Order: sequence, then C-alpha cells, then structure tokens
Amino acid sequence: MPRRTATMLASTLMLIALLCAGVLIPVPYSEMSPGPTVNTLGEHDGEPVLQISGHKTYPADGHLNMTTVRVTSADFRMNLVEAVYGWLAHDSKIVPHDTLYPDGKTEEQSTQENAEEFSQSQESAKVAALKELHVPVKSWVIVSTVVKDSPAEGRLHAGDVIKSVDGTAVKQPADVAKLVTKHKPGQDVVFTVVPAKEQAAAEKAHRTATKTQDVRITTAASHDTGAKRAIVGISAGTDHTFPFTIDVKLADVGGPSAGLMFALGIYDKLTPGDLTGGKFVAGTGTIDDNGTVGPIGGIEMKTVGAREKGAQYFLTPADNCAAAAKDTPGGLTLVKVKTIRDALGALKDIREGDTAALPTCTAKG
Repeated sequence: MPRRTATMLASTLMLIALLCAGVLIPVPYSEMSPGPTVNTLGEHDGEPVLQISGHKTYPADGHLNMTTVRVTSADFRMNLVEAVYGWLAHDSKIVPHDTLYPDGKTEEQSTQENAEEFSQSQESAKVAALKELHVPVKSWVIVSTVVKDSPAEGRLHAGDVIKSVDGTAVKQPADVAKLVTKHKPGQDVVFTVVPAKEQAAAEKAHRTATKTQDVRITTAASHDTGAKRAIVGISAGTDHTFPFTIDVKLADVGGPSAGLMFALGIYDKLTPGDLTGGKFVAGTGTIDDNGTVGPIGGIEMKTVGAREKGAQYFLTPADNCAAAAKDTPGGLTLVKVKTIRDALGALKDIREGDTAALPTCTAKG
C-alpha cells in the first residue's frame, strides 16, 4: 500500500475513532435553552392565565410576558459532541451539570422544589401587587416544611401558624430561627401554634382562628459546618389571606422567576387602562412581599426567547443586567428594575413613548 494512501487511511480511522469517542464519552454538563414565553394578560391552553373574582377588573391589552428556560433532565448524560455543538450555538448555553442539579439532586426532587418556588412566587406576586394598590393583606408566619426524622416531625406540621416561641411573639419567618438558636442543642423549646386544620377551618368560615396549643420540642444539633446550633428541623414561611380571589392558571412551569411579571399582570387587571400602551413587554425576576425584584438564572436564554416571540422591551433584574447586556438580541431594549415600582415607572415611560427616560442595562450593570 502506498505511503500516502496508508497515511490517509490512518487519518480517516483516527477521525472516526475520535468521533465515536465524542459520541460515547459522557461529559458532566447540561444544556439550557429558551423556553416558552406566556402573556400573563392573555390565555394559556384556552383559559386566562390570571383569574380574579370578587373584585372589579379591567380589560388589559398588550403583552406582559413571563419567560422560561428549558434545561436537560437530571439523568441526561451529554456527550462531547453535544457539548461542543451547544457551546457554539447562539441559542443555548452549556453549564456544569451540578449547577442545575447540585448535591446529586434527582429530577423528582428538582421538580418538587421548582413547584414549591413557583407557588410561593405567586403568593408574593399577589401581595406585592396589592400592596402597591394599597389593598390590605393579612399575613402570618407558618411552618413551611418539616424535615424528615427531625425533632419536629410529628410535633409540628406544614401550615401550622407560629404565634410565638418561648412566649416571644413571632412577626417574621426569620424570628423563628433566632429564637430557637438562643438554646443549646438538647434543650427544650416551646412553640405556640394554631394547628393547620384549625387555621384552614377559620379561613373557610371567614373568622379569626383563636384555638392555640403549646408544643414542646427538644432541640438537636445542626449538621452543617461551623459551630453547632440548636435546631428543631423546620423552615418557616409566610401565608396570607387575600380580600378576594386571585388564581394563576399555568401548568408545567416551575421556579420563582415569574414573580415580577405575575405581579404586573395582576396590577394591570385591577387598574383601568393598559400598563404597556399595547406594546410587547416581556421580563423576568423574583419578587418578595415588599415588591423587591431579585435575580434569576438563564437570563441570556430568556432574552432570546422573548425577542423570538416579538418582545420589544425586557424588564431585567438589576443584578442580571451586566450578563444580559453582553449579548442582547437585536431590537430588544433591556430595562433595569429593582422593584415593582421601578417596573411600573418604566412601563409608564414605554406607553407614553418616552423611551429616552428608560433605565437601560449596560455591560457594567
């Protein structure tokens, strides 16, 4: 066999071997890509995304689209060829697998966590919107979750209203941990609670729950790094009673990042006129009960998805501005927001055509 032919054959075989290796060898990465974007003012699967009853509502035109990111599943094993293709593609992002699924988190665990965060974001969106409209909302601290095999298991239950700890009134979820950690591991702590069933019955009957009970729990030592703290094995959260019904009808979506857009959609439906002036506005961002907008993941994918859908403006959490501005899709204006009030101000500028006044994102933030 001539030397030139042999060299070409060897090179071809080596190339085939490398391609096979690239297909067969898994790499520890996952892929993010633009997901669906849904208009909070419109319908999804044939029904309104935001459904409000018991209060006057107003027609709302235009778009206030929440945005999402698609990610590969926890058990998906990407190969080298797929990773290289993703790195080169404009509309996807390759990230370490542990970024999306830390500590070996399973698909089921991730889905459950995202569902809980999505539910909480809806509650905070309602509170933030109503506060901005000066509509009173009743709030109280509850047991959000109980850790399995912890001292609190079987003693406290999700939904129990925490009135006090050791006789000290609880006003914020953070108060619970502060009061528990005043003890040393092994000491008793007394929770005064309204049982979840009593609270649910009181809400259904539109009355204030008054039946409380004291629950004594022996604390355990924390298992994390650092000095050992007294714990009981619960996380505290906030629950609310609203003066009328607000439902979010959107399945197969998880995580907290739609909070801002839900809040704006609720505000728009409860006020005359259109917040957007008929413009196509999309956005993202977590929101807390006080209307503070927080950062989210996958901002680059969300701006791409929004622009592909037709968005002209994108409400961007201030902490995501720098990353989003590095590769902004053409024709999309990134608007920096820190609070729901910032977002409402920006929407006023947009509908009045005063775009020069918009606080836009730059590579510096």
